[in-house]
Amino acid sequence: MSETAKSTIDQSEVDRFSAMAAEWWSPTGKFKPLHKFNPVRLAYIRDHACENFDRDPKSSRPLEGLRVLDIGCGGGLLSEPMARMGAEVVGADPSEKNIGIASTHAKASGAPVDYRAVTAEQLAEAGETFDIVLNMEVVEHVADVEFFLSTCAKMVRPGGLMFVATINRTMKAAALAIFAAENLLRWLPRGTHQYEKLVRPEEIEKPLAADGLDIIARTGVFYSPLQDRWNLSKDMDVNYMMLAKRPKFS
Repeated sequence: MSETAKSTIDQSEVDRFSAMAAEWWSPTGKFKPLHKFNPVRLAYIRDHACENFDRDPKSSRPLEGLRVLDIGCGGGLLSEPMARMGAEVVGADPSEKNIGIASTHAKASGAPVDYRAVTAEQLAEAGETFDIVLNMEVVEHVADVEFFLSTCAKMVRPGGLMFVATINRTMKAAALAIFAAENLLRWLPRGTHQYEKLVRPEEIEKPLAADGLDIIARTGVFYSPLQDRWNLSKDMDVNYMMLAKRPKFS
């Protein structure tokens, strides 16, 4: 199959999230886990971006002037706060319903996000490039992980960053992130994740390295019931985040 014929889209996944689109901005709805997850991932993105681009993370708009792609943006839970930090944000999602919800919410909140119902390959084919690509909780829902990551990597500018967050394909993740989260705790609708589609760290590293990106940071993320919040951890067996950088000079 030629690259032009390939697609990153798994239509069943698009349909699943489209059906829940109205719930994106409800902190007690079906996307409650993402609302809980947002503080730790936003801090991780801000701090590493500021370190890379020599910015002050304590300033009111630390990402001023940086162009950011939030691929698989859903309802915009990451896109809006990134825009409020000063970034020029493109929020992309193949679901028209998700983009409709995101656009409506952004207008009401005053967040200047450029939302588009497009795929990663459409953006890459159009020659779009970004200082930062956010690839958060997406890779476990695409049709071809390697092609998707390669496509996204091509849009990272020299000196730019790609953040990836996903769930590891381990039995521990199957027990906690799927069985417990979907069946016992009811944090997520049943069927949100399939074990065979979970992604191991090396399956992210390989295509990114092939496209010239260096992995510069890795961290696990775990939920603390006592604190009722997510925290960074050395344990990458379940949820984890990775940071890749394209060298300024190849």
